Amino acid sequence: MAKPNVRLAESLKVLRRFQDKHGGVVESLDLTETHRARLVEAGFMRPVIKGWYICANPTGQPGDTTAWFTSYWSFLSGYLGKRFGKRYCLNSEVSLALHTGITTVPGQLTVVTKEGGVSKIDLPHGTSIMLYADPKNFPGNRIEVNGLQVQPLPEALCRAGPNFFRSRPREAEIALAMVRDPGELLTFMLSADGYPAAAGRLAGAYRFLGKPEFTERIVTTMKRAGYVVREINPFEISVPTLLPGARERSPYVLRLRSMWESWRREVIKLFPGAPGLPRASQRYLDTVTERYVADAYNSLSIEGYQVTEELLQRVARGGWNPDADVADSKGREALAARGYYQAFNRVKASIQRILKGSNAGQVARTGHHEWYGELFAPAVTVGIVKRHELAGYRSGPVYIRNSQHTPLPREALLDAMETLFDLLEHEPEAAVRAVLGHHLFVFIHPYFDGNGRIGRFLMNAMLASGGYPWIVIRFKQRAQYMAALEAASVQGGIKPLVKFIAQEMRAGTPRARTKRSLKK
Repeated sequence: MAKPNVRLAESLKVLRRFQDKHGGVVESLDLTETHRARLVEAGFMRPVIKGWYICANPTGQPGDTTAWFTSYWSFLSGYLGKRFGKRYCLNSEVSLALHTGITTVPGQLTVVTKEGGVSKIDLPHGTSIMLYADPKNFPGNRIEVNGLQVQPLPEALCRAGPNFFRSRPREAEIALAMVRDPGELLTFMLSADGYPAAAGRLAGAYRFLGKPEFTERIVTTMKRAGYVVREINPFEISVPTLLPGARERSPYVLRLRSMWESWRREVIKLFPGAPGLPRASQRYLDTVTERYVADAYNSLSIEGYQVTEELLQRVARGGWNPDADVADSKGREALAARGYYQAFNRVKASIQRILKGSNAGQVARTGHHEWYGELFAPAVTVGIVKRHELAGYRSGPVYIRNSQHTPLPREALLDAMETLFDLLEHEPEAAVRAVLGHHLFVFIHPYFDGNGRIGRFLMNAMLASGGYPWIVIRFKQRAQYMAALEAASVQGGIKPLVKFIAQEMRAGTPRARTKRSLKK
């Protein structure tokens, strides 16, 4: 009789096929009862609803949401496809969210079907699906996005009610900016009995966004077709967040630009004013060096490393020797500590350039790959990390533990990172560069690993450009820190993160030194 570990290995081989082909989503009919029970008991599968499972990490703690949030869209694709085939469509609001590069798992998702009644399906961690049949208004045109049936962008904009523009103005702005010609909207409206109310909303929206030529074309064409159009601005925001002349079509780039523009004024309002570049740059760099041990200990601890002050001091003195010391060559903490030390010094060299007057965004554009390379060079030296992984950004998906936010897909990384550094280069306020630069870097999550550490390095390099002191994000404040990042990524509120970073600055640097010593 096979041993338990051998039997589990057999079940895992079967599961691997579904993990690769179906994104980790398994229907009970796909596996035998024996395999299913074995995998659930071992923690490699978790139930979602009756008859449906997702792959999971058996080391996950109770309440861990990572497995569900990473499998959410794959589950919906598999479940809805199996139950309805193509006889369903996500409603206009969710369709627009997907078109505009949604990065957040929604609390409730509404699905329109051709037949059936109204029902709600409760899913893990407070999420759900609302199903309702609407055969009269069932969209005739549907396209596939992320394996799901959605309305085409122009049709979804025409079908979206006034509340969408009020409650989700960022997605509305991005969707409107993605329309290349008003004819895309008019084609649907004129072939679907006019939609005069939608025409009035869209005409008013485009005038608000600074595209009067779109407005006039919509109003004029609808009138020629015999419809009365009453133009009305559906937005409640005071000013647009996207430039009217922007011709960018990537929803991810548009999202980053919208986030930056809508948040920068709040950062300026809440964050302390910049002291200005110090006259004594070497004194500033000396204070950065003094912060190394505290910064390394806290930053590595936030990422789950258990490092000691003695180890960090030994690394700083050059006491790391992977050829002679087995612990240094294989120890996770020792490798992380050495990499952090090398990266810290590379960041300090970047700050030296910034203090001499170089544009902070340009320095970070070239420097962040060097910081990343140094961070993982020790792991490459001992063969734990492959050399090609230092080449650039990640080549696949990555997820953030217990976050509803999904980092940008691989194909969006180059455009997104170029946009981030463009924003950094042209932003006049150091506080905005620091806070939003840090947040958008971890929002994008361009690397497989090290994003939090590089993001905090980026924050401190940008702080230096305004003469602010190096900030240590304390490990004991990790929960508040992660909650502030989540609030920005998921709820769209930057205020908690601005206040948190300002709090950590006050906690780590006496006011007298902030205002006096750095100017000496």
